Amino acid sequence: MAVIGGGIVGLAHALAAARRRLKVCVIDRDRRSNGASVRNFGFVTVTGQRAGVTWNRARRSRDVWAEVAPLAGIPVLHRGTAVVAHRPEAMAVLEQFAGGTMGEGCRLLDPGEVARTLPMVRPDIRGALWSPHELRVEPREALPKLAAFLAAAHGVDFLWGVQARGVETGAADAVVVDTTAGRITASRVAVCPGGDLLSLFPETLARRGLTQSKLHMLRLAPQPAGWRLPGSVMQDLSLVRYEGYTDLPGVPALKARLDAEAGDALANGIHLIVVQGADGSLVVGDSHHYDPTPDPFAPAGVDAIILRHAAETLDIPDMTVTERWLGCYPSSPTETAFIDAPDPAVRLSVVSSGTGMSTAFAIGEEAVADLFGEGPAP
Repeated sequence: MAVIGGGIVGLAHALAAARRRLKVCVIDRDRRSNGASVRNFGFVTVTGQRAGVTWNRARRSRDVWAEVAPLAGIPVLHRGTAVVAHRPEAMAVLEQFAGGTMGEGCRLLDPGEVARTLPMVRPDIRGALWSPHELRVEPREALPKLAAFLAAAHGVDFLWGVQARGVETGAADAVVVDTTAGRITASRVAVCPGGDLLSLFPETLARRGLTQSKLHMLRLAPQPAGWRLPGSVMQDLSLVRYEGYTDLPGVPALKARLDAEAGDALANGIHLIVVQGADGSLVVGDSHHYDPTPDPFAPAGVDAIILRHAAETLDIPDMTVTERWLGCYPSSPTETAFIDAPDPAVRLSVVSSGTGMSTAFAIGEEAVADLFGEGPAP
């Protein structure tokens, strides 16, 4: 099996195929994973995902991360998430979520419990929801280690710095991938293009109505010894963005209040996430701006809004920004991911939302199962 694309979606397909004892080759035009997969929080999110397929994929992918991370030498830096409520309307949404099916295992914290378990949270809050379901890895380290594990433990061949120029179908039991390093014949091919919507099967991708989402990310200096987040942190803004919350009855009231009090954040697609690295540094984000060809510019004003919400939520001793970067991923107005079949021997897998780290392993399993005749993917 040939896998085109060495981001987390491609590596997930390679793992699923290798676990079936298939001979696997991964082809990527870059010298290492360099796209959305290494420009994110490394936050494997379950709570708040869209109900149904996406939520189930997130739960399965979280379990695969938990299995594979220790085998690949990938540290799990966080387990769990706190969604902090600043406003009574936000607390009402969290209460509604906790009472539903997807809130199973989560628990509500009053301000006193928040102060005891997350002393770095500012005191002027209404409470929080604690979810035990998430975990977090450092993506810049996790992706190379995952690739190295696939090579060492499963014999996966990697062709880094090799462009796949075309996929030739139609021959019996064979698909030919034309690359800059020569022609590769495989029985099955998984195309995992990330944000490249033009190189392979562009007509198929064009029918999905995709655009691109550009986002701002920042890293803050390592915090003093003893200042440690027990899990990832989110807050009110996430409740009007994450689709696992947005259908709850309290969301319109929260959205109306946020429009009045944090309209600049909503206008820039900002919902706060803060995670902490092994070195004590904080990764803070993010924003969302949509365009078929996102510009490369990062206005300082957007970063200032993100940092303002971080400072309003957490008492961060050192707010020094040590790194800034842009992420970019394909975005669909209707679906979080899809698996297409431009040929019986080819699957085209795209995460069309910011859920790649959270759902890729399940998507890889589904696509590979479908390729080998075990039923269509959802």
